[in-house]
Amino acid sequence: MGVDTPTRTETLMDVVRVKIVNRSLAPGDRLPSIRRFARSMSASPSTVAEVYARLEAEGVIRARRGSGFYVTGADLPPMALAEMGEPRERTVDPFWVSRLSLDAGSSDLMPGCGWLPASWMPNGAIRKGLRALSRGEAGLLTDYGSTRGALALRRLLIGRFAEEGLPATVSQVMLTGSGTQAIDLICRLLLRPGDTVLLDDPCYFNFQALLRAHQVRIVSVPFTPEGPDADGFERVVSAEKPRLYITNSALHNPTGATVSPQSAYRVLSVAASHGMTIVEDDIFADFEPALSPRLAVLDGLNRVIRIGSFSKTLSASIRCGYIAARQDWIESLTDLQIATCFSGPSPLAASIITGILTGGSYRRHMDELRQRLASAREETAKRLAPLGLVPWVMPRGGFYLWCRLPEGLDSSSIAQRCMEDKVILAPGNVFSVSQTAGGFLRFNVAHMADKRIYMALEKAMTGPARPV
Repeated sequence: MGVDTPTRTETLMDVVRVKIVNRSLAPGDRLPSIRRFARSMSASPSTVAEVYARLEAEGVIRARRGSGFYVTGADLPPMALAEMGEPRERTVDPFWVSRLSLDAGSSDLMPGCGWLPASWMPNGAIRKGLRALSRGEAGLLTDYGSTRGALALRRLLIGRFAEEGLPATVSQVMLTGSGTQAIDLICRLLLRPGDTVLLDDPCYFNFQALLRAHQVRIVSVPFTPEGPDADGFERVVSAEKPRLYITNSALHNPTGATVSPQSAYRVLSVAASHGMTIVEDDIFADFEPALSPRLAVLDGLNRVIRIGSFSKTLSASIRCGYIAARQDWIESLTDLQIATCFSGPSPLAASIITGILTGGSYRRHMDELRQRLASAREETAKRLAPLGLVPWVMPRGGFYLWCRLPEGLDSSSIAQRCMEDKVILAPGNVFSVSQTAGGFLRFNVAHMADKRIYMALEKAMTGPARPV
Protein backbone atom coordinates (compact mmCIF):
# COMPACT_ATOMS: atom_id res chain seq x y z
CA MET A 1 0.00 0.00 0.00
CA GLY A 2 1.53 3.35 -1.05
CA VAL A 3 2.32 6.24 1.28
CA ASP A 4 0.23 9.36 0.73
CA THR A 5 2.22 12.44 -0.32
CA PRO A 6 1.73 15.33 2.12
CA THR A 7 -0.26 18.24 0.75
CA ARG A 8 1.28 21.70 0.51
CA THR A 9 -0.80 22.75 3.53
CA GLU A 10 0.43 19.80 5.60
CA THR A 11 4.03 20.49 4.60
CA LEU A 12 3.79 24.12 5.72
CA MET A 13 2.13 23.08 8.99
CA ASP A 14 5.15 20.88 9.64
CA VAL A 15 7.44 23.85 8.91
CA VAL A 16 5.76 25.84 11.69
CA ARG A 17 5.76 22.87 14.09
CA VAL A 18 9.49 22.32 13.55
CA LYS A 19 10.23 26.00 14.21
CA ILE A 20 8.40 25.66 17.52
CA VAL A 21 10.15 22.41 18.45
CA ASN A 22 13.62 23.84 17.80
CA ARG A 23 12.72 27.15 19.51
CA SER A 24 13.01 29.28 16.40
CA LEU A 25 9.51 30.25 17.54
CA ALA A 26 9.09 30.33 21.31
CA PRO A 27 5.89 30.54 23.39
CA GLY A 28 4.40 34.01 23.01
CA ASP A 29 6.25 34.78 19.77
CA ARG A 30 4.31 36.30 16.92
CA LEU A 31 4.26 34.35 13.65
CA PRO A 32 5.00 36.09 10.36
CA SER A 33 1.95 37.64 8.77
CA ILE A 34 0.07 35.48 6.29
CA ARG A 35 1.43 37.44 3.33
CA ARG A 36 5.02 37.48 4.62
CA PHE A 37 5.04 33.74 5.33
CA ALA A 38 3.47 33.10 1.94
CA ARG A 39 6.23 35.09 0.21
CA SER A 40 9.02 33.38 2.16
CA MET A 41 7.69 29.90 1.32
CA SER A 42 6.59 30.68 -2.27
CA ALA A 43 3.03 29.78 -1.32
CA SER A 44 -0.31 31.47 -1.84
CA PRO A 45 -1.85 33.56 0.99
CA SER A 46 -4.92 31.33 0.94
CA THR A 47 -2.75 28.25 1.57
CA VAL A 48 -1.04 29.94 4.53
CA ALA A 49 -4.39 31.11 5.89
CA GLU A 50 -5.50 27.47 5.90
CA VAL A 51 -2.23 26.45 7.62
CA TYR A 52 -2.76 28.98 10.41
CA ALA A 53 -6.42 28.04 10.80
CA ARG A 54 -5.58 24.34 11.23
CA LEU A 55 -2.75 25.04 13.67
CA GLU A 56 -5.07 27.26 15.70
CA ALA A 57 -7.64 24.47 15.80
CA GLU A 58 -4.93 22.15 17.16
CA GLY A 59 -4.06 24.69 19.87
CA VAL A 60 -0.51 25.19 18.55
CA ILE A 61 -1.09 28.89 17.83
CA ARG A 62 -3.78 31.40 18.66
CA ALA A 63 -5.08 34.50 16.90
CA ARG A 64 -5.24 37.91 18.56
CA ARG A 65 -7.71 40.25 16.94
CA GLY A 66 -5.92 42.94 15.00
CA SER A 67 -2.50 41.69 16.05
CA GLY A 68 -1.80 38.37 14.30
CA PHE A 69 -1.02 34.80 15.30
CA TYR A 70 1.06 33.77 18.35
CA VAL A 71 2.65 30.54 19.59
CA THR A 72 0.75 29.12 22.56
CA GLY A 73 3.45 26.83 23.98
CA ALA A 74 0.84 24.18 24.75
CA ASP A 75 2.38 20.72 25.18
CA LEU A 76 5.76 22.05 24.02
CA PRO A 77 8.22 19.13 23.85
CA PRO A 78 11.79 19.30 25.17
CA MET A 79 14.09 21.18 22.84
CA ALA A 80 15.27 18.98 19.99
CA LEU A 81 17.59 20.50 17.42
CA ALA A 82 18.08 17.36 15.35
CA GLU A 83 14.52 16.52 14.35
CA MET A 84 14.72 18.24 11.01
CA GLY A 85 16.31 15.53 8.92
CA GLU A 86 19.29 16.10 6.68
CA PRO A 87 20.62 19.67 6.57
CA ARG A 88 19.58 20.19 2.95
CA GLU A 89 15.95 19.51 3.89
CA ARG A 90 15.89 22.16 6.62
CA THR A 91 13.66 25.19 6.51
CA VAL A 92 15.39 28.57 6.47
CA ASP A 93 15.77 29.46 10.17
CA PRO A 94 18.61 30.64 12.48
CA PHE A 95 20.20 27.16 12.36
CA TRP A 96 20.07 26.89 8.56
CA VAL A 97 23.36 28.54 7.58
CA SER A 98 25.29 27.03 10.49
CA ARG A 99 24.21 23.46 9.82
CA LEU A 100 24.80 23.68 6.08
CA SER A 101 28.18 25.42 6.34
CA LEU A 102 29.56 23.23 9.14
CA ASP A 103 28.46 20.02 7.40
CA ALA A 104 29.43 21.13 3.88
CA GLY A 105 31.27 18.77 1.58
CA SER A 106 34.58 19.54 -0.09
CA SER A 107 32.82 20.42 -3.35
CA ASP A 108 30.40 22.91 -1.78
CA LEU A 109 30.97 26.63 -2.21
CA MET A 110 30.28 28.66 0.94
CA PRO A 111 29.80 32.39 0.30
CA GLY A 112 27.33 32.41 3.21
CA CYS A 113 29.67 31.01 5.89
CA GLY A 114 31.11 33.04 8.76
CA TRP A 115 34.83 32.30 8.64
CA LEU A 116 37.86 32.82 6.43
CA PRO A 117 39.31 30.17 4.10
CA ALA A 118 42.03 27.99 5.63
CA SER A 119 44.57 29.41 3.18
CA TRP A 120 44.01 32.90 4.59
CA MET A 121 44.86 31.90 8.18
CA PRO A 122 48.32 31.92 9.87
CA ASN A 123 48.92 28.21 9.42
CA GLY A 124 52.70 28.52 9.75
CA ALA A 125 52.41 30.21 13.14
CA ILE A 126 49.88 27.61 14.29
CA ARG A 127 52.17 24.73 13.28
CA LYS A 128 55.06 26.42 15.07
CA GLY A 129 52.90 26.68 18.19
CA LEU A 130 51.96 23.01 17.99
CA ARG A 131 55.61 22.00 17.70
CA ALA A 132 56.46 24.12 20.74
CA LEU A 133 53.69 22.40 22.71
CA SER A 134 55.11 18.99 21.92
CA ARG A 135 58.33 20.04 23.63
CA GLY A 136 56.63 21.73 26.58
CA GLU A 137 55.81 20.55 30.06
CA ALA A 138 53.81 17.35 30.34
CA GLY A 139 51.19 19.06 32.51
CA LEU A 140 50.28 21.35 29.64
CA LEU A 141 49.39 18.30 27.56
CA THR A 142 47.41 16.44 30.22
CA ASP A 143 46.04 18.69 32.99
CA TYR A 144 42.78 20.59 33.33
CA GLY A 145 42.86 24.32 32.69
CA SER A 146 42.65 26.79 35.57
CA THR A 147 39.18 28.06 36.37
CA ARG A 148 39.63 31.47 34.72
CA GLY A 149 42.02 30.36 32.01
CA ALA A 150 45.73 30.90 31.44
CA LEU A 151 47.07 33.94 33.26
CA ALA A 152 49.52 34.81 30.46
CA LEU A 153 46.71 35.21 27.91
CA ARG A 154 44.54 37.18 30.30
CA ARG A 155 47.41 39.58 30.96
CA LEU A 156 47.92 39.92 27.23
CA LEU A 157 44.25 40.80 26.77
CA ILE A 158 44.47 43.42 29.52
CA GLY A 159 47.37 45.04 27.67
CA ARG A 160 45.35 45.13 24.45
CA PHE A 161 42.40 46.66 26.31
CA ALA A 162 44.67 49.35 27.77
CA GLU A 163 45.70 50.39 24.25
CA GLU A 164 42.02 51.20 23.61
CA GLY A 165 41.64 53.12 26.85
CA LEU A 166 39.82 50.34 28.71
CA PRO A 167 41.42 49.76 32.13
CA ALA A 168 40.91 46.26 33.53
CA THR A 169 42.58 43.89 35.95
CA VAL A 170 43.17 40.15 35.71
CA SER A 171 40.30 39.65 38.14
CA GLN A 172 37.96 41.19 35.54
CA VAL A 173 38.88 38.81 32.72
CA MET A 174 38.20 35.11 32.26
CA LEU A 175 38.79 32.80 29.32
CA THR A 176 36.04 30.59 27.92
CA GLY A 177 35.81 27.73 25.47
CA SER A 178 34.53 30.07 22.73
CA GLY A 179 32.71 33.34 22.13
CA THR A 180 29.45 31.42 22.00
CA GLN A 181 30.16 29.81 25.37
CA ALA A 182 30.86 33.28 26.75
CA ILE A 183 27.37 34.44 25.83
CA ASP A 184 25.86 31.18 27.10
CA LEU A 185 27.50 31.65 30.53
CA ILE A 186 26.29 35.26 30.70
CA CYS A 187 22.75 34.16 29.85
CA ARG A 188 22.90 31.45 32.52
CA LEU A 189 23.96 34.05 35.09
CA LEU A 190 21.69 36.98 34.23
CA LEU A 191 18.57 35.50 32.60
CA ARG A 192 15.66 33.32 33.61
CA PRO A 193 13.06 31.74 31.29
CA GLY A 194 10.57 34.37 30.23
CA ASP A 195 12.98 37.32 30.57
CA THR A 196 13.21 39.74 27.66
CA VAL A 197 16.39 40.27 25.58
CA LEU A 198 16.91 42.97 22.97
CA LEU A 199 18.69 42.25 19.68
CA ASP A 200 19.46 44.30 16.60
CA ASP A 201 17.39 43.61 13.51
CA PRO A 202 19.20 42.21 11.63
CA CYS A 203 21.71 40.51 13.96
CA TYR A 204 24.00 37.47 14.09
CA PHE A 205 21.66 34.51 13.72
CA ASN A 206 23.21 32.44 16.50
CA PHE A 207 22.27 35.11 19.03
CA GLN A 208 18.67 34.14 18.30
CA ALA A 209 19.35 30.40 18.34
CA LEU A 210 21.15 30.55 21.69
CA LEU A 211 18.50 32.73 23.30
CA ARG A 212 15.76 30.35 22.17
CA ALA A 213 17.59 27.60 24.04
CA HIS A 214 17.42 29.77 27.17
CA GLN A 215 13.66 30.15 26.66
CA VAL A 216 13.67 33.92 26.83
CA ARG A 217 11.55 36.42 24.94
CA ILE A 218 13.32 38.24 22.10
CA VAL A 219 12.50 41.78 20.98
CA SER A 220 14.37 43.74 18.35
CA VAL A 221 15.26 47.23 17.19
CA PRO A 222 16.05 48.21 13.57
CA PHE A 223 19.76 48.58 12.92
CA THR A 224 20.94 51.57 10.85
CA PRO A 225 24.32 52.40 9.28
CA GLU A 226 25.14 54.37 12.48
CA GLY A 227 23.87 51.78 14.99
CA PRO A 228 20.49 50.86 16.48
CA ASP A 229 17.71 53.27 15.51
CA ALA A 230 17.94 55.84 18.32
CA ASP A 231 14.26 56.60 18.85
CA GLY A 232 13.26 52.97 18.33
CA PHE A 233 15.89 51.83 20.82
CA GLU A 234 14.57 54.10 23.55
CA ARG A 235 10.96 53.12 22.84
CA VAL A 236 11.55 49.37 22.96
CA VAL A 237 13.72 49.53 26.09
CA SER A 238 11.15 51.70 27.86
CA ALA A 239 8.21 49.51 26.82
CA GLU A 240 9.70 46.00 27.04
CA LYS A 241 12.22 46.36 29.91
CA PRO A 242 14.81 43.93 28.47
CA ARG A 243 17.40 42.50 30.87
CA LEU A 244 20.10 42.33 28.18
CA TYR A 245 21.01 43.96 24.88
CA ILE A 246 23.45 41.91 22.75
CA THR A 247 25.20 43.62 19.86
CA ASN A 248 28.34 44.10 17.74
CA SER A 249 29.54 47.72 17.91
CA ALA A 250 32.29 47.31 15.32
CA LEU A 251 31.80 45.69 11.91
CA HIS A 252 28.32 44.57 12.86
CA ASN A 253 27.25 41.07 11.77
CA PRO A 254 25.64 40.86 9.20
CA THR A 255 25.62 44.48 7.99
CA GLY A 256 29.29 45.43 8.40
CA ALA A 257 28.26 48.82 9.82
CA THR A 258 30.01 50.47 12.77
CA VAL A 259 28.26 52.30 15.61
CA SER A 260 28.79 56.08 15.60
CA PRO A 261 29.90 57.95 18.74
CA GLN A 262 26.49 59.65 19.00
CA SER A 263 24.69 56.31 18.84
CA ALA A 264 27.06 54.72 21.37
CA TYR A 265 26.42 57.46 23.95
CA ARG A 266 22.65 57.28 23.36
CA VAL A 267 22.64 53.50 23.86
CA LEU A 268 24.60 53.77 27.11
CA SER A 269 22.37 56.55 28.40
CA VAL A 270 19.17 54.59 27.74
CA ALA A 271 20.66 51.40 29.23
CA ALA A 272 21.70 53.22 32.40
CA SER A 273 18.32 54.88 32.89
CA HIS A 274 16.50 51.53 32.57
CA GLY A 275 18.96 49.26 34.38
CA MET A 276 19.75 47.20 31.27
CA THR A 277 23.01 45.27 30.83
CA ILE A 278 24.79 45.28 27.47
CA VAL A 279 26.81 42.41 26.01
CA GLU A 280 29.24 43.77 23.40
CA ASP A 281 30.55 41.05 21.10
CA ASP A 282 33.89 42.42 19.89
CA ILE A 283 34.91 39.45 17.78
CA PHE A 284 35.67 41.54 14.66
CA ALA A 285 37.75 44.21 16.43
CA ASP A 286 41.08 43.35 14.81
CA PHE A 287 39.65 43.68 11.30
CA GLU A 288 39.14 47.43 11.75
CA PRO A 289 41.76 49.66 10.10
CA ALA A 290 41.42 52.00 13.12
CA LEU A 291 39.52 51.61 16.36
CA SER A 292 35.94 52.91 16.46
CA PRO A 293 33.92 53.79 19.60
CA ARG A 294 33.35 50.86 21.94
CA LEU A 295 30.56 50.66 24.47
CA ALA A 296 32.83 48.84 26.94
CA VAL A 297 35.45 51.59 26.73
CA LEU A 298 32.91 54.40 27.16
CA ASP A 299 31.23 52.55 30.03
CA GLY A 300 34.34 51.19 31.77
CA LEU A 301 32.93 47.67 32.24
CA ASN A 302 30.25 48.91 34.59
CA ARG A 303 27.05 48.02 32.75
CA VAL A 304 28.73 46.60 29.62
CA ILE A 305 30.20 43.10 29.36
CA ARG A 306 32.74 42.59 26.60
CA ILE A 307 33.19 39.21 24.96
CA GLY A 308 35.38 38.03 22.11
CA SER A 309 37.31 35.13 20.66
CA PHE A 310 40.10 34.32 18.21
CA SER A 311 38.16 32.08 15.80
CA LYS A 312 37.87 34.72 13.06
CA THR A 313 41.48 35.89 13.05
CA LEU A 314 43.50 32.81 14.08
CA SER A 315 41.65 29.51 14.03
CA ALA A 316 38.12 28.19 14.52
CA SER A 317 39.66 24.84 15.44
CA ILE A 318 41.65 26.21 18.39
CA ARG A 319 38.64 27.32 20.43
CA CYS A 320 39.11 30.03 23.02
CA GLY A 321 37.04 33.06 23.97
CA TYR A 322 36.97 35.58 26.79
CA ILE A 323 34.71 37.68 28.99
CA ALA A 324 35.69 41.06 30.46
CA ALA A 325 33.27 42.38 33.09
CA ARG A 326 32.81 43.60 36.65
CA GLN A 327 34.77 41.52 39.14
CA ASP A 328 31.67 40.28 40.97
CA TRP A 329 30.17 39.03 37.72
CA ILE A 330 33.44 37.31 36.81
CA GLU A 331 33.39 35.52 40.16
CA SER A 332 29.91 34.14 39.48
CA LEU A 333 30.69 33.33 35.85
CA THR A 334 33.77 31.39 36.97
CA ASP A 335 31.58 29.23 39.21
CA LEU A 336 29.23 28.63 36.30
CA GLN A 337 32.14 27.61 34.07
CA ILE A 338 33.27 25.12 36.72
CA ALA A 339 29.72 23.76 37.01
CA THR A 340 29.26 23.34 33.25
CA CYS A 341 32.82 22.62 32.03
CA PHE A 342 34.71 21.86 35.27
CA SER A 343 37.65 24.01 34.20
CA GLY A 344 38.61 26.91 32.01
CA PRO A 345 39.33 26.43 28.30
CA SER A 346 41.99 24.10 26.98
CA PRO A 347 45.49 25.09 28.15
CA LEU A 348 46.70 23.91 24.76
CA ALA A 349 44.51 26.42 22.95
CA ALA A 350 45.45 29.26 25.29
CA SER A 351 49.15 28.47 24.93
CA ILE A 352 49.07 28.43 21.13
CA ILE A 353 47.12 31.69 20.98
CA THR A 354 49.41 33.41 23.48
CA GLY A 355 52.45 32.34 21.49
CA ILE A 356 51.04 33.70 18.24
CA LEU A 357 49.90 37.01 19.74
CA THR A 358 53.30 37.64 21.33
CA GLY A 359 55.46 36.26 18.53
CA GLY A 360 55.42 39.30 16.25
CA SER A 361 53.74 37.55 13.31
CA TYR A 362 50.18 38.38 14.36
CA ARG A 363 50.35 42.09 13.50
CA ARG A 364 51.80 41.28 10.09
CA HIS A 365 49.11 38.66 9.55
CA MET A 366 46.34 41.14 10.38
CA ASP A 367 47.88 43.91 8.24
CA GLU A 368 47.97 41.56 5.27
CA LEU A 369 44.47 40.27 6.03
CA ARG A 370 42.97 43.77 6.16
CA GLN A 371 44.53 44.64 2.80
CA ARG A 372 43.41 41.39 1.24
CA LEU A 373 39.86 41.82 2.52
CA ALA A 374 39.67 45.43 1.29
CA SER A 375 40.45 44.19 -2.23
CA ALA A 376 38.00 41.31 -1.89
CA ARG A 377 35.18 43.64 -0.75
CA GLU A 378 35.73 45.92 -3.71
CA GLU A 379 35.97 43.05 -6.21
CA THR A 380 32.90 41.26 -4.81
CA ALA A 381 30.77 44.42 -4.93
CA LYS A 382 31.84 44.99 -8.53
CA ARG A 383 30.95 41.42 -9.58
CA LEU A 384 27.58 41.51 -7.79
CA ALA A 385 26.53 44.81 -9.34
CA PRO A 386 25.48 43.38 -12.75
CA LEU A 387 23.08 41.08 -10.87
CA GLY A 388 21.46 44.06 -9.18
CA LEU A 389 22.90 43.19 -5.75
CA VAL A 390 23.93 46.37 -3.95
CA PRO A 391 25.77 46.64 -0.58
CA TRP A 392 23.66 48.27 2.15
CA VAL A 393 26.85 49.95 3.35
CA MET A 394 30.46 49.52 2.25
CA PRO A 395 32.13 48.36 5.49
CA ARG A 396 35.40 49.89 6.66
CA GLY A 397 36.74 46.40 7.38
CA GLY A 398 35.86 42.74 7.85
CA PHE A 399 34.60 40.15 5.41
CA TYR A 400 30.83 40.66 5.16
CA LEU A 401 28.76 42.46 2.56
CA TRP A 402 25.06 42.85 3.37
CA CYS A 403 23.47 43.20 -0.04
CA ARG A 404 19.99 44.21 -1.12
CA LEU A 405 18.31 42.13 -3.83
CA PRO A 406 16.36 43.65 -6.71
CA GLU A 407 12.75 44.43 -5.83
CA GLY A 408 10.44 41.43 -5.66
CA LEU A 409 13.09 38.75 -5.04
CA ASP A 410 13.20 36.65 -1.86
CA SER A 411 16.58 35.59 -0.50
CA SER A 412 15.31 32.40 1.16
CA SER A 413 13.99 31.09 -2.15
CA ILE A 414 17.21 32.07 -3.91
CA ALA A 415 19.31 30.34 -1.23
CA GLN A 416 17.30 27.15 -1.57
CA ARG A 417 17.67 27.19 -5.35
CA CYS A 418 21.42 27.80 -5.11
CA MET A 419 21.73 24.65 -3.01
CA GLU A 420 21.00 22.71 -6.21
CA ASP A 421 24.37 24.02 -7.49
CA LYS A 422 26.12 23.32 -4.16
CA VAL A 423 26.32 27.01 -3.28
CA ILE A 424 25.52 27.79 0.38
CA LEU A 425 24.16 31.30 0.90
CA ALA A 426 23.09 33.27 3.98
CA PRO A 427 19.56 34.59 3.34
CA GLY A 428 18.44 37.75 5.11
CA ASN A 429 15.64 36.42 7.28
CA VAL A 430 17.91 34.07 9.25
CA PHE A 431 19.34 37.30 10.71
CA SER A 432 16.01 39.05 11.28
CA VAL A 433 13.90 38.68 14.43
CA SER A 434 11.00 40.42 12.72
CA GLN A 435 11.46 38.46 9.48
CA THR A 436 11.71 41.67 7.46
CA ALA A 437 15.08 41.05 5.74
CA GLY A 438 13.86 38.76 2.97
CA GLY A 439 15.29 41.16 0.42
CA PHE A 440 18.91 40.77 1.62
CA LEU A 441 21.78 38.28 1.39
CA ARG A 442 24.99 38.28 3.44
CA PHE A 443 28.13 37.48 1.47
CA ASN A 444 31.54 36.48 2.84
CA VAL A 445 33.90 38.22 0.40
CA ALA A 446 36.77 35.87 1.21
CA HIS A 447 34.75 33.01 -0.32
CA MET A 448 33.51 34.90 -3.41
CA ALA A 449 36.31 34.33 -5.93
CA ASP A 450 34.73 31.32 -7.71
CA LYS A 451 32.73 32.34 -10.78
CA ARG A 452 30.32 29.45 -10.19
CA ILE A 453 28.83 31.43 -7.29
CA TYR A 454 27.78 34.26 -9.59
CA MET A 455 26.47 31.81 -12.18
CA ALA A 456 24.36 30.05 -9.54
CA LEU A 457 23.06 33.38 -8.25
CA GLU A 458 22.07 34.57 -11.71
CA LYS A 459 20.32 31.27 -12.39
CA ALA A 460 18.45 31.37 -9.08
CA MET A 461 17.46 35.02 -9.47
CA THR A 462 16.12 34.69 -13.01
CA GLY A 463 14.60 31.18 -12.80
CA PRO A 464 10.87 30.51 -12.67
CA ALA A 465 9.03 30.77 -9.35
CA ARG A 466 8.61 27.54 -7.43
CA PRO A 467 5.18 25.95 -7.67
CA VAL A 468 2.76 26.54 -4.80
